[in-house]
Amino acid sequence: MSNFSSVPVLDYSLVSDPARRPEFIAQLRHALINVGFLYLANPPVAREDTDAVIAYAPKLFEIPEDEKERLRMRNSPHFFGYSRVGAEITKGKTDQREQFDFGTPFEARWKPGDPEYLRLWGPAQWPEESLLPGFRETYLRYLKQVETLSYDFIALLVEAFGLPSGALAPFFPPGPMQHRAKVVKYPARDSVTSDQGVGPHYDSGFLTFLLQASDHPGLQVQNLSGEWIDAPPIPNTFVVNIGKALEKVTQGLAQATSHQVLSPPPGSTPRYSVPFFQSIAQEVRVPDIQLEFSPEILRLKDERGAVGASDSVNYSEYGQYPSGQVNLIGRVKSHPDVAERYYPELFKKYYPDGLPAQGSAY
Repeated sequence: MSNFSSVPVLDYSLVSDPARRPEFIAQLRHALINVGFLYLANPPVAREDTDAVIAYAPKLFEIPEDEKERLRMRNSPHFFGYSRVGAEITKGKTDQREQFDFGTPFEARWKPGDPEYLRLWGPAQWPEESLLPGFRETYLRYLKQVETLSYDFIALLVEAFGLPSGALAPFFPPGPMQHRAKVVKYPARDSVTSDQGVGPHYDSGFLTFLLQASDHPGLQVQNLSGEWIDAPPIPNTFVVNIGKALEKVTQGLAQATSHQVLSPPPGSTPRYSVPFFQSIAQEVRVPDIQLEFSPEILRLKDERGAVGASDSVNYSEYGQYPSGQVNLIGRVKSHPDVAERYYPELFKKYYPDGLPAQGSAY
């Protein structure tokens, strides 16, 4: 079995250097197959926008409580908005994080009679401009750049796997799409609270681009034999990881890796992070797209060997339903108060005993 004891760092500037691009592609191929995580150094996102997003993160959580209440996720059928500390549990334990869910701009198109999952995409909830001047404009400008990077990265991924250039185009049809993002605060734990900032989980979709927005360690990824490996912040990098849909469509060649976040220790300042989650077309069923890999590429999967037991099991439904339905199920499980209000049939299916005190992805 091929294993890893650290997360590799890839320098994005090599992509534009014809002499060194093959080096980047080889490093990317290794990270996709054997790690499922990588640091991307020198990403093509304006430093001033990244720095501004980092500076805004603590201020976002300092807005008045009545504004947080107005922005509660329960007020959005698209699962956008504010979630208090302790609103979710993962693997039976409470997640100690406070967060805002946002998204790239999208006008809601769902109408009664359409599949319910189409209702997931729509306008986000934003704080009043007077309370956080410039935040919305800055954050959307940042998200636009990360969105562009995410599409460029798909092309690099296709190249790394030796696939035809349009092999993944069915997942990104022409026209508007919506990608999700968060700003997350992990408060310092007290002496009695669990250190679970967020428990072991997989991401959905294809790619996640994480900006670690403070100096705190805490992110950990689970290697192929089940050990937890630290992924501390590195300045001017994104942490990029593989989602469960990409693992499924590549028949396990690209590896979705279980990960978690530990809370800062008692007496510490809070940890902040800003993840961007790349979406794929809502209607597509992942198994319907068959990719043909060369024997040389498939041999790399064989050399990796079987993946050991993981602490994560979420997003296992990609083989059964359209992508949008898989994501809707994940949202319903994690945020039952939203589901009760806007998706009553799914709510009854997953919560037959009524509204629980906390949501649980699994």
